Amino acid sequence: MSTTSTASGAAAAIDAARAEGRAALIGYLPAGYPDLATSIEAAVALAENGADVIEIGIPYSDPVMDGPVIQAATTAALAGGFRVAEVFDVVRAVTERTGAAVLVMTYWNLVRRMGVDEFARRLAEAGGAGLITPDLTPDEAAEWFAASDRYGLDRVFLAAPSSSPERLAMIARASRGFVYGVSIMGVTGARAAVSDAAEAVVSGSREAGAERVCVGLGVSTPGQVAEIAAYADGVIVGSALVAALRDGGPAAVGELAASLRRGTPTGTGDDRGTRA
Repeated sequence: MSTTSTASGAAAAIDAARAEGRAALIGYLPAGYPDLATSIEAAVALAENGADVIEIGIPYSDPVMDGPVIQAATTAALAGGFRVAEVFDVVRAVTERTGAAVLVMTYWNLVRRMGVDEFARRLAEAGGAGLITPDLTPDEAAEWFAASDRYGLDRVFLAAPSSSPERLAMIARASRGFVYGVSIMGVTGARAAVSDAAEAVVSGSREAGAERVCVGLGVSTPGQVAEIAAYADGVIVGSALVAALRDGGPAAVGELAASLRRGTPTGTGDDRGTRA
């Protein structure tokens, strides 16, 4: 397993938020929804209204981890003719216009289909910070370790409530940028309450050596953001933002992002900056 040290765009953004005494806000939107140009405008609105890191999802025909809101959006994007290579256009546009750290979230089959080295090279050339790979585990990621080191890309692996201490240690060593703590077992989607398991995932990942742990799945309100921000380094919001885009376009995405950002406490004097 590679542990080559390199600069991390996502880590820098999370550390900058930490220096302000708050958790980072990380927002997800799918590329190509409802069309390519609008998906770019929505991601720009997200960055301009308080998101520290932007996740751009690649629509996929068999999204095993995505809930109904994201599934409907990605199905519409595919029906509209979205092609995988267009994600680099989205990343480039958002990065150039906002300077935000932009990660691509993708199922691994799409990367393999293009070629791991080719995908990594094009992502780096577009200014992307790295990949979130929900269905790739560190023990199966040798080719990705090599390519991410070659092109200086972040690699974000998922830690779940079911992950053993040994698995968490492997994830912590393999990740660069942050560890993605899954707050619930199941698919994405807004929920009325955040699972109690989220805090355990964060503490377990830190004990295993993770420097930054961000929590996602089920987060949709400023109150839930504030709840997670009390113990995590970042809060990840997806389905709620996609629903806002569906119902109100990029302007609604910006309004929701600004509201969610108010849930990341500033000047709290908590100990987030001292945690390993």
